[in-house]
Amino acid sequence: MQIFPPSANTLSRLSLYGGILAVIGVFGLAWVLQRSSYATQVGVAREQAVPFSHAHHAGGLGIDCRYCHVSVETAAFAGIPSVNTCMTCHSQIHADAPMLAPLRESWSSGKPLTWLRLNDLPDFVYFDHAIHVHKGVGCATCHGRVDEMPLTWRQRPFYMHECLDCHRHPEGNLQPRETVFDLGWKPPADRRTLGRGLVKEYDVQSLVDCYTCHR
Repeated sequence: MQIFPPSANTLSRLSLYGGILAVIGVFGLAWVLQRSSYATQVGVAREQAVPFSHAHHAGGLGIDCRYCHVSVETAAFAGIPSVNTCMTCHSQIHADAPMLAPLRESWSSGKPLTWLRLNDLPDFVYFDHAIHVHKGVGCATCHGRVDEMPLTWRQRPFYMHECLDCHRHPEGNLQPRETVFDLGWKPPADRRTLGRGLVKEYDVQSLVDCYTCHR
């Protein structure tokens, strides 16, 4: 005696295939979401205490990166400028601008401004700005053309494979040390030839063991 009708075979197959497709769809959606700007924050300008424009300061006025990021050549952390650094100019220039009110309040009260870091790596990842600058990795390589950003956003998602690719083949991302802070530097047509020479000149090591970044 047949309990289920023949159509039950079709329904079971559809259910099986539908379940497989649903699982694939869930993983696919997770993959897309993980790489979207919602998750990586790439290209998303975050609201800050003061709407600081790199395009105006670094691009228009030509202020060197090191004026504000004072420890970038000597320490792991590039540094965030103090209010005193900002007020060096803004105690005289645009001193009464409404958008700079939080800056003036911080200066008078002594309470530091709270800035939201755009390129905040996980606590288990160690990154040293000084060694990368010393080895010829330009600011724009990781941070993009901040001198063209009215409000700053993250340029790259900083996936681990990006770091490993660069460490394995550094010649594609090196430039002369004197151009590291030149955000508009244009590499030659055969950049890898230049890079291979800099690898030898700057004694760049291909460090890919876990301890290099995970300490």
